[in-house]
Amino acid sequence: MSTILAGIDQRFVETDRLRASVLSHGGQGDGTGIPIVLVHGNVSSSLFFQPLMLALPRPTIAIDLRGFGDSETLPVDASRGLRDFSDDVAGVLDALGLQRVHVVGWSMGGGVVLQLLLDRPDLVRSVTLQAPVPPHGFGTRLDGSLCTPDAAGTGGLGANPDFVARLAAGDTTADEPTSPRNVFRSSYVAPGFDDGREDLWVESMLSTRTGDDNYPGDGVASESWPGFAAGGRGILNTMSAAHLDLTGIVDVADKPAILWVRGAHDAIVGDASFFDFNTLGKHGIVPGWPGEEAAPPQPMIAQSRAVLEQYAANGGAYREVVFDDAGHSPHLEDPERFAEELLAHVGASERP
Repeated sequence: MSTILAGIDQRFVETDRLRASVLSHGGQGDGTGIPIVLVHGNVSSSLFFQPLMLALPRPTIAIDLRGFGDSETLPVDASRGLRDFSDDVAGVLDALGLQRVHVVGWSMGGGVVLQLLLDRPDLVRSVTLQAPVPPHGFGTRLDGSLCTPDAAGTGGLGANPDFVARLAAGDTTADEPTSPRNVFRSSYVAPGFDDGREDLWVESMLSTRTGDDNYPGDGVASESWPGFAAGGRGILNTMSAAHLDLTGIVDVADKPAILWVRGAHDAIVGDASFFDFNTLGKHGIVPGWPGEEAAPPQPMIAQSRAVLEQYAANGGAYREVVFDDAGHSPHLEDPERFAEELLAHVGASERP
């Protein structure tokens, strides 16, 4: 199976920050129109966007973040939250001479594009969030307050070490629940999804570089259950509430319209996600859980909705769309419908 699908082009963009791999598609029409820029999530790459790119009748580009896909492997400073990634995206757009584009962020990439909106609003015309990281970061209650002062239970030490080892080894099997292939089946898509390209999606996952400076990152001991907290290096720490807070979007001066897309069967981002240690503790999977008051499962969907409601109350606008048959990846599970929703969104934002 070819990594790059027919109709998709790959190039490398040199910036003052990194050498980035960029996929592009000119569209099925005349290729005119304001570009759509796609930003992938954790343990993935731009390869995941190819069916959507082919379904869109306007120029699209998809950027591999540092340490993913074919982009340069560079350390991630988690003390900056997601800014290493958003600054890299900004650098690519600057190098390409692009401004006021439509940005789409998936999962961790949703947080990246919100950070871009905070730091470089000149680059953003509209925002589409697909299954985004909660805007308060991981380790918080509904109101965004920290469950513990150090956001215990978040960061690099929360990754399953066998999954990390299998990523590093390039495991393509389905022999164990922790293999990337089985994690894709159980967590990235709704049960039963099969588009005939699973090898390609696993290949994309396996492009993730592992280690303390990349995935999953380092960690520190904590006096609070479950005994660890976020470190300052690597990917999972960037999304800990110890380092991340994207709620400032409610106060940006120029508020582009936001489309929020999520799948009803999302196993990763949800109000009771089993990727949340507090949920695992509540269900007895991790022993010693101190209870609901001290360590409540994070209401990720409710948190995003509350922040977007405040964004709208402060003069912005957002629309929430739920794909009833999709999991964490609606753009992959139903690219035609995703393209339809996205085109309606970006078209509305371009009207005077």
